[in-house]
Amino acid sequence: MADPKPLRLLAHDAEDLGVLSAALQDAVAKIGDIRWDAQARTLTIACNRFRWEAEGKKGERVRSALQFGDVAGVQARNLRRDAKGAIVSLMSIGFEPAEEAPAGLVVLTFSGGGDMRVSVDCLDVALADVSDPWTTPRTPGHAD
Repeated sequence: MADPKPLRLLAHDAEDLGVLSAALQDAVAKIGDIRWDAQARTLTIACNRFRWEAEGKKGERVRSALQFGDVAGVQARNLRRDAKGAIVSLMSIGFEPAEEAPAGLVVLTFSGGGDMRVSVDCLDVALADVSDPWTTPRTPGHAD
């Protein structure tokens, strides 16, 4: 089977966001690579995504960008925003709809108990791989 092409995905509903969550499980990022632009109403995260879709005995990572549009606000818990070089590992992305659709809350859960709550007017999320993949000796694992 041919090597998968770089991902270019959009999410406009909770089901789409679930696909992005699966693709981004175990992505790692520096706190300094998480940027909220209140004026542009965007939250952008540059990360190293584990390529779960790649076949082979060796794992691969790829540099990826995740961007949320129509962001009304961002709250972080148990993430040291002053530690720009600190590494976080993304476990999942979920969506909690608001009373008035299509608004809601996107919840990014990180290992170690940190999370971000992103208030959005609607789901407008893009994920794009922005580099060539590289092999990594470590495949992420989770205790059952």
